[in-house]
Amino acid sequence: MKSVRQAEKRTERNLSAKTRLKTLHKKAVQAPDAQFTRTVEAQFDKAASKGVIHPNKAARKKSRLAKALKAITAQPAAAKTKTKTPARRKATTRKTTVRPAARKKS
Repeated sequence: MKSVRQAEKRTERNLSAKTRLKTLHKKAVQAPDAQFTRTVEAQFDKAASKGVIHPNKAARKKSRLAKALKAITAQPAAAKTKTKTPARRKATTRKTTVRPAARKKS
Protein backbone atom coordinates (compact mmCIF):
# COMPACT_ATOMS: atom_id res chain seq x y z
CA MET A 1 0.00 0.00 0.00
CA LYS A 2 2.81 2.37 0.91
CA SER A 3 4.68 1.71 -2.35
CA VAL A 4 1.49 2.44 -4.31
CA ARG A 5 1.14 5.81 -2.56
CA GLN A 6 4.81 6.61 -3.22
CA ALA A 7 4.47 5.66 -6.90
CA GLU A 8 1.44 7.94 -7.27
CA LYS A 9 3.35 10.86 -5.73
CA ARG A 10 6.37 10.27 -7.98
CA THR A 11 4.19 9.93 -11.07
CA GLU A 12 2.45 13.22 -10.35
CA ARG A 13 5.73 15.02 -9.63
CA ASN A 14 7.46 13.59 -12.71
CA LEU A 15 4.51 14.43 -14.94
CA SER A 16 4.58 18.08 -13.90
CA ALA A 17 8.35 18.19 -14.43
CA LYS A 18 8.02 16.66 -17.91
CA THR A 19 5.29 19.13 -18.83
CA ARG A 20 7.45 22.02 -17.66
CA LEU A 21 10.38 20.72 -19.71
CA LYS A 22 8.23 20.47 -22.85
CA THR A 23 7.05 24.06 -22.38
CA LEU A 24 10.60 25.32 -21.83
CA HIS A 25 11.80 23.46 -24.92
CA LYS A 26 9.06 24.99 -27.10
CA LYS A 27 9.83 28.49 -25.84
CA ALA A 28 13.56 28.02 -26.39
CA VAL A 29 13.03 26.83 -29.97
CA GLN A 30 10.89 29.86 -30.77
CA ALA A 31 13.13 32.45 -29.09
CA PRO A 32 16.73 32.61 -30.36
CA ASP A 33 18.33 33.45 -27.02
CA ALA A 34 21.57 31.68 -26.14
CA GLN A 35 21.28 32.40 -22.42
CA PHE A 36 17.76 30.97 -22.24
CA THR A 37 18.92 27.94 -24.23
CA ARG A 38 21.69 27.24 -21.71
CA THR A 39 19.13 27.46 -18.89
CA VAL A 40 16.84 24.98 -20.63
CA GLU A 41 19.75 22.59 -21.27
CA ALA A 42 20.64 22.76 -17.58
CA GLN A 43 17.04 21.89 -16.68
CA PHE A 44 17.20 18.84 -18.95
CA ASP A 45 20.44 17.72 -17.31
CA LYS A 46 18.93 18.19 -13.87
CA ALA A 47 15.83 16.16 -14.79
CA ALA A 48 18.01 13.38 -16.21
CA SER A 49 20.16 13.26 -13.09
CA LYS A 50 17.09 12.95 -10.88
CA GLY A 51 15.62 10.19 -13.01
CA VAL A 52 12.64 12.13 -14.28
CA ILE A 53 13.67 11.50 -17.90
CA HIS A 54 16.20 9.18 -19.49
CA PRO A 55 19.69 10.67 -19.99
CA ASN A 56 19.60 9.84 -23.71
CA LYS A 57 16.35 11.73 -24.06
CA ALA A 58 17.91 14.75 -22.37
CA ALA A 59 20.87 14.58 -24.74
CA ARG A 60 18.56 14.26 -27.75
CA LYS A 61 16.46 17.26 -26.70
CA LYS A 62 19.57 19.36 -26.06
CA SER A 63 20.95 18.43 -29.45
CA ARG A 64 17.76 19.35 -31.26
CA LEU A 65 17.55 22.58 -29.31
CA ALA A 66 21.09 23.52 -30.35
CA LYS A 67 20.29 22.64 -33.94
CA ALA A 68 17.16 24.83 -33.89
CA LEU A 69 19.08 27.72 -32.33
CA LYS A 70 21.77 27.42 -34.99
CA ALA A 71 19.17 27.40 -37.77
CA ILE A 72 17.41 30.47 -36.39
CA THR A 73 20.61 32.45 -35.94
CA ALA A 74 21.98 31.40 -39.36
CA GLN A 75 18.75 32.25 -41.16
CA PRO A 76 19.26 36.05 -41.31
CA ALA A 77 22.83 35.60 -42.56
CA ALA A 78 21.62 33.31 -45.33
CA ALA A 79 19.01 35.86 -46.37
CA LYS A 80 21.73 38.49 -46.91
CA THR A 81 23.71 36.41 -49.40
CA LYS A 82 22.63 36.53 -53.00
CA THR A 83 21.59 33.30 -54.58
CA LYS A 84 22.19 32.71 -58.25
CA THR A 85 19.27 31.86 -60.42
CA PRO A 86 19.80 28.60 -62.22
CA ALA A 87 20.63 28.90 -65.93
CA ARG A 88 17.82 27.86 -68.19
CA ARG A 89 18.34 24.80 -70.29
CA LYS A 90 17.95 24.90 -73.99
CA ALA A 91 14.70 23.30 -75.06
CA THR A 92 15.45 20.00 -76.73
CA THR A 93 13.14 17.92 -78.78
CA ARG A 94 12.81 14.36 -77.68
CA LYS A 95 12.38 11.60 -80.14
CA THR A 96 9.43 9.44 -79.35
CA THR A 97 9.55 5.82 -80.21
CA VAL A 98 6.54 4.18 -81.71
CA ARG A 99 5.65 1.09 -79.80
CA PRO A 100 4.29 -1.89 -81.69
CA ALA A 101 0.64 -2.64 -81.13
CA ALA A 102 -0.05 -5.18 -78.43
CA ARG A 103 -0.89 -8.63 -79.72
CA LYS A 104 -4.32 -9.91 -79.06
CA LYS A 105 -4.69 -13.30 -77.51
CA SER A 106 -6.97 -15.59 -79.45
